[in-house]
Amino acid sequence: MTHDAYSTKRVTVWPQEKDNQAGYAIKYADGYLSWCPDAVYERDYQPIDKMSFGHALHALKAGHRVARAGWNGKGMFLFLVPGSRFTVNRAPLLGIYPEGTQIDYHPHIDMKTAQGYVVPWLASQSDMLADDWQIVEAA
Repeated sequence: MTHDAYSTKRVTVWPQEKDNQAGYAIKYADGYLSWCPDAVYERDYQPIDKMSFGHALHALKAGHRVARAGWNGKGMFLFLVPGSRFTVNRAPLLGIYPEGTQIDYHPHIDMKTAQGYVVPWLASQSDMLADDWQIVEAA
């Protein structure tokens, strides 16, 4: 049985010739090594500092922080907040739900702002179409 598949993995890449053909050696997180011709690499891989929004979402789901190179504020990034269960014990939820009520929070994306605040985040049209997304390493 054959089928099409799509995957995004973080890999380490370096130029390497094979049989007199230009290409790249590719090392995966589990240590597996492969080789890819230039044209295939250019078509299928993106540097982690020039990712599409789709690749940025995959990175978020894998636990990475991401940001756009075009954002003006320093130190800004997005991160995925996993789903959780919360027991109501303070405002603003107290008053909406009785104290002690269990609430399920769904996973969502938050932003650390340049001022150090954490706020819910929604993508703009320009964010979704940008190719300047990058992985931001933890400080």
